[in-house]
Amino acid sequence: MSVILEIRRRGRQIAGSILGALIFLYFVLHAIQGDRGLLAWLQIRQQIAIANSELKISESRRNYWERKISLLKSDSMNRDMLDERVRIVTGFIGENELVILHRNDHN
Repeated sequence: MSVILEIRRRGRQIAGSILGALIFLYFVLHAIQGDRGLLAWLQIRQQIAIANSELKISESRRNYWERKISLLKSDSMNRDMLDERVRIVTGFIGENELVILHRNDHN
């Protein structure tokens, strides 16, 4: 009987420590895997990096098209650019001209 009493007495003494350790582990677990934890933060950083790279690609494409469009404006029309667009749209070429097709990745 004295063994059972001794276990109960010591159990009460360490119950607070065990409860504190469990609460600490709970917060550590959520600090790592929670909605705003370390893993979520790393995932958001990765999404930001991907979005920034997509933004740079979009900006370069936009700059490319802005340069092409500026050549077709009436105040600074480039005759060669206009001639090229007419030939692409209509599909007509001159009798003494040669057509060289190439892949354009910006379209």
